[in-house]
Amino acid sequence: MSFLLGLRDLKFRLAAVVALLCSLLSLSACEVERRKSDAELALNPRQASGRHIYDQYCDRCHAAYSPRNRKGPSLKGMFKRQYLSASGLPANDARVDDIIRIGRNRMQGFGNVLTQEQIDDLLAYLHTL
Repeated sequence: MSFLLGLRDLKFRLAAVVALLCSLLSLSACEVERRKSDAELALNPRQASGRHIYDQYCDRCHAAYSPRNRKGPSLKGMFKRQYLSASGLPANDARVDDIIRIGRNRMQGFGNVLTQEQIDDLLAYLHTL
């Protein structure tokens, strides 16, 4: 009889461990999302070019689709707000263009690296976030 109780206890513990592992796996799956293609995001050629520029120069410090901050603030929904979250400047093309070209606080400027056309493509992409 005690053997059956021990077996039942083992099954219960095993089920608890499996449930815990499943919940941990589902939590990590929520944080890692498959990267969508340009077509899935319905990006036009200018926005797709901007996305490529973003990947090269911005992504290491700014999250695109996550509200989480990295070194710099998340850029998700940046143009949906009236003001930029980190600086309080107006959230418009002119201010963001200046920040990209000249830099601000700890962010370096990219005016010597990117052409105005590339910055315009980047702005077009940022509007999709």
